[in-house]
Amino acid sequence: MKSRLLSAVAALALLSGAPAIAQAQTAPASVEVPPLGFVKRTLANGMDVYTSRDTSTSNVTVQVWYRVGSKDDPQNRSGFAHLFEHLMFKATKDFPDETFDRLTEDVGGANNAFTSDDVTAYHETIPANHLERLIFAEASRLSSLVVDEAVFESERDVVKEEYRQGVLANPYGRMRLFLPMLLFKESPYRRSTIGSIEDLDAATIEDVRRFHATFYRPDNAVLIVAGNFDQAELDGWIDRYMAPITNPNRPLEVTDAREPEPTGPREMTVRAPNVPLPAIVRAWPTVPYGHPDRAALTVLDGVLSTGESSRLYRSLVYEQQIAAQAGSSPDFSQQAGYLMTQAIMSDGHTVDEGLTALNAEIAKFRDAPVTEAELTEAKNELIADALRGRETVQDRANVLGWTLINTNDASVADREIAEIQAVTAADIQRVARRYLTDERSVTLRYLSADDANPVTPQETNITAPVTLADLAPVGQVFTLLPEGQRAQMPATTEPVAPTTPPVADFRLDNGMRVLVVEKDGLPLISARLNFDAGVANEAPGKAGLASMTAGLLTQGTTTRTAPQIATEIEQLGAAIGAGSGADFSNVYANAPANVFPEALALMADLVRNPAFAGEELDRQRDQTLDALRISLSTPGPVAGQAAARVVYGAAPYGAPGSGTLTTVPALTQADVVGFHRTYYRPSEATLVFSGAITESQARSLAQSAFGDWRDATAAPAARIEPAGEPLPTRIVVVDQPGAGQAAVTVALRGVSRTDADYFPLTLGNTLLGGSFTSRLNQEIRIKRGLSYGTRSGLGVRREDGLFTASAQTRNDAAVEVSDLILAEIARLSTTRPTESELTTRQAILTGAFGASLETVDGLGGLVAGMALYDLPMSELSAYVGKVEAIDGEAVQSAFAEHLPVDRASLVIVGDASKFIDALRAKHPNVEVIPISELNLDNAALR
Repeated sequence: MKSRLLSAVAALALLSGAPAIAQAQTAPASVEVPPLGFVKRTLANGMDVYTSRDTSTSNVTVQVWYRVGSKDDPQNRSGFAHLFEHLMFKATKDFPDETFDRLTEDVGGANNAFTSDDVTAYHETIPANHLERLIFAEASRLSSLVVDEAVFESERDVVKEEYRQGVLANPYGRMRLFLPMLLFKESPYRRSTIGSIEDLDAATIEDVRRFHATFYRPDNAVLIVAGNFDQAELDGWIDRYMAPITNPNRPLEVTDAREPEPTGPREMTVRAPNVPLPAIVRAWPTVPYGHPDRAALTVLDGVLSTGESSRLYRSLVYEQQIAAQAGSSPDFSQQAGYLMTQAIMSDGHTVDEGLTALNAEIAKFRDAPVTEAELTEAKNELIADALRGRETVQDRANVLGWTLINTNDASVADREIAEIQAVTAADIQRVARRYLTDERSVTLRYLSADDANPVTPQETNITAPVTLADLAPVGQVFTLLPEGQRAQMPATTEPVAPTTPPVADFRLDNGMRVLVVEKDGLPLISARLNFDAGVANEAPGKAGLASMTAGLLTQGTTTRTAPQIATEIEQLGAAIGAGSGADFSNVYANAPANVFPEALALMADLVRNPAFAGEELDRQRDQTLDALRISLSTPGPVAGQAAARVVYGAAPYGAPGSGTLTTVPALTQADVVGFHRTYYRPSEATLVFSGAITESQARSLAQSAFGDWRDATAAPAARIEPAGEPLPTRIVVVDQPGAGQAAVTVALRGVSRTDADYFPLTLGNTLLGGSFTSRLNQEIRIKRGLSYGTRSGLGVRREDGLFTASAQTRNDAAVEVSDLILAEIARLSTTRPTESELTTRQAILTGAFGASLETVDGLGGLVAGMALYDLPMSELSAYVGKVEAIDGEAVQSAFAEHLPVDRASLVIVGDASKFIDALRAKHPNVEVIPISELNLDNAALR
């Protein structure tokens, strides 16, 4: 949505489910990362402008980075920079609220923003012919922002819901509040970017206007433009709109966030509600971004926790098996930095065990140099990260922006690779001895609250170098001008159409289908091998089998152990892994072109010769169970899994894809071996290549890796009807006392991907809840401030899919939000979208399609998706035309036929004591299930 808190602390919320997929982002040192290639000029008002022309794309990225972040929040106003970020998307004197969304999403682009310690950045990616409008709009909100009471109150409520969602509803969310306080004693970095409810409530509209007057000025901003444009035209637009903006007659406020050297270790124990597994954090203050030791600390972190061959994963997760997840993250801000290690403990293990293990791994860096193999792997990972982090124009602009905010020197971004390559084992040992000592450490123990140990309150009375008195006077207060007096929105230029590359299509002698789509650009290649087997193919009581089988592929073959595989992935410079879904399983590889043949050969070994060793199954089973315990403590995931059972009942689609606390322990080696032998069949597989590869190269590689592979068994029997029969609607509440928010999900049985109404329903869903400008977000977030964001999705599958519309909100608003969702779904069934709505939704869909064409993985994903559903490859070039042919009548009739609101079920997960009476008054048939009694194995959920 409108905010992304960029901090290493975010890595603490490890809630994605402990994937057993090796995803090392690595590359050999021989791969050359091209320079960013930006041109700089500085306007007379002090604004720095960086531009980079790229005609290979039909898009352009516009970014404005302001040198103001949470370190500049005034005393008793924590979260202020982030709150103001939200307000910048509202009106100016020349255009009304939400115009930025009209100028971006409604034309097929996207916009967003984020706040961190040192910066607030705004970025838009749009079709290139809309560039002048974005320059005009960015200038307008810098120079004449309108902040009125209604907008201020609404967006403050939205930020509160963001706080509740990210901090209170997340079982590990409170970590982000307490770790900075331990790390820093004097620096304003000790406050969290999200702030606190108390400080948000204390803010006034005058405070906000003064904050804008203080920090939002041309000499405190960097404008970055990258993409397909004419340089002379762009320079003219910048001179017309940005150059005339003047700075206030007042020195720029500069915050000193330097931190004195630690004087001794510090510890803290934090208690939070609904924490399923204890967690431990060990961290050390290090250096700011521009410090010479950053490179060595970055490589140290790569050795410590990148990939399954890393020291932390190998020791805590794989060998000792005391942690469900373990990792580290370096944070290098403008004026300070730190390295954080953390572990979420496995069931039955304590934080003290985790602390001992973390300390032991850090001590190894101080006691002895890393090996040459570790050093090479870590460097390769970082080089690959730089390569993949420059794939799109937006990526390259982001890299430049971070460098400028932290160093004010654009050349640093291009020197970073050489600095990484120059790091030695001695350098790593030196920085470990200098910074990662016991005397400089902080320790955070994170445990579940109970009657004897109440929830640890957030500390809000934290001193800050900036006070309200330091802020500039309000100055001119702008209001939206009458329409006839507003500056005219610039016209668009001729559009630059995205081009869809041709797809080569052939088969190997064993029946394997091979699709190849070549893409110019960076030297990257992606491969995806898809099999028609997923949750729908699991036998009753075997939920999680498809996921378990895919996860174990990287955990050993007949010739390689799991550690050997992880090491080889990193040595090759590849990302290799596997996963499963409702109808399919896939294995993928992404690697720099010069080592892709070796990466594909390794991928083939994983698919063809898995060992499925008993000890690896045991490890995978334990990790999966720990991940389930985490997800089942969070309202959103619980609501999603319960909704599937409500719609599909006991049918295969109703089972959780990751399994349940009952089914996962019961999965056997024979189950996994049997699933693989039955469904991983070359005759039914599709291999998709995308990137820097020709058809002839792909033919040779596919034949070498898979040509002699044959089906191990006869074709399997037809699967049980995965969607089952339609079921009666239900209203279900899963009661989670103390939940920080309520998750509200409306669910209906939907359609398959091949249904004739797929395109009208897709466009209608985009209007309903598929984008920031959707109707649901307008009603629930923008108008009422009841949620940080709402969404809906068709959830298409081979058979009838799972349509959901959902939001998280404060508990006492759950009923109101559910009513709003149901009303908006009903409106699509009873009224036609306007022509304006159709045009903008069509642009959103075609814009997202064009964006997918820009990356090798995105392009390969489009082709693989068409193959999965047996669609002709001509659909790639026909997509835009099909979207543009949809009319309002088709949308209304498709929703009326397939998604009528009288067939909708409702699931709410939260603290029922706050909303059950109001819900029961509307729905007397509501079922209330205590979360302790929730049974996802059973269609009844009990």
